[in-house]
Amino acid sequence: MTMLNERAQILLKTLVERYIHEGNPVGSRTLSKFSGLDLSPATIRNVMSDLEEMGLVTSPHTSAGRIPTPQGYRLFVDSLLVIKEIDNFELHHLEHNLHPDNPSRLINVASQMLSELTKFAGVVAMPKRTGAAFRYIEFMALTEKRILLIIVTPEGDVQNRIIFTDNNYTPSDLIEASNFINQNYAGCTIKEINNRLTDELKELRQEMTSLMNSAIEASGEAINESNESVVLAGERKLLEIQDLSGNLISLKKLFDLFERKTMLLELLELGHQAEGVKVFIGGEADIVSLEEFSVITAPYKMEGKIVGTVGVIGPRRMAYERIIPIVEVTAKLLSSGLAQH
Repeated sequence: MTMLNERAQILLKTLVERYIHEGNPVGSRTLSKFSGLDLSPATIRNVMSDLEEMGLVTSPHTSAGRIPTPQGYRLFVDSLLVIKEIDNFELHHLEHNLHPDNPSRLINVASQMLSELTKFAGVVAMPKRTGAAFRYIEFMALTEKRILLIIVTPEGDVQNRIIFTDNNYTPSDLIEASNFINQNYAGCTIKEINNRLTDELKELRQEMTSLMNSAIEASGEAINESNESVVLAGERKLLEIQDLSGNLISLKKLFDLFERKTMLLELLELGHQAEGVKVFIGGEADIVSLEEFSVITAPYKMEGKIVGTVGVIGPRRMAYERIIPIVEVTAKLLSSGLAQH
């Protein structure tokens, strides 16, 4: 970490806070007013020159004031930032909306809440798939030739598929089939099931074998269809932000990232590597060049294990002290909601 004396730390902290609040380069008079330090304008200018030499602040050509660089933001977030407690209204809003429900809906709501409360893009990496085909399945007769297959995934998501058959199945047939599959194949991958099917289904009647093969095939399709890796909300809000609206090149890079879900997932995966909130400023993530943006992430858990990440993507000039606790609380509430499902 760059070593700064207390006076320089206070002035840098004041500069970053005023720039985040006002969006204008910060001059000596403003620093004198808000820093609480009894310093002459000349002394403040000298400290600013030192900070500029260290690469922590920079002077736009059109102004005598200064703005923080990515390195300045980094030092501010790591060492000088005072995190606020989440606002009561925001907390109640999150608690009300992130109640235990269908997990896929819970994850969609989490991304929407992040975007709504921060006015930036909210993003959630879906839970990592275990590879198992299902936790539990059930058959339900609709008509003589149509059967509803209810699939509960290992993550607790519920998928429905309709199977068309050539045979008539009694309710007891359907119970027998579902019991056999749940007892023998629940928690197995599609590959494991297929490797065992040929031998094990010889013991059953031909029409039952046909039903089970259809069920396993439908389960595999359900897994593939539900395997969306990232849920994104509010990305268009970024077009309305003054700091970004004039920078079409940066916005194009960001929206290219949104289109390429694999790269976005890699960015969020970095948030898996440590407990708690992580803040990426500018192009620090090394996955994609996003100098004008910051990403704040926090991991969420199922059964005590980190399975995904929630995050906010916005401009570097954001209220970190307010947004960090929003991301952190969202991750905790999402973990709690998934645990109760």
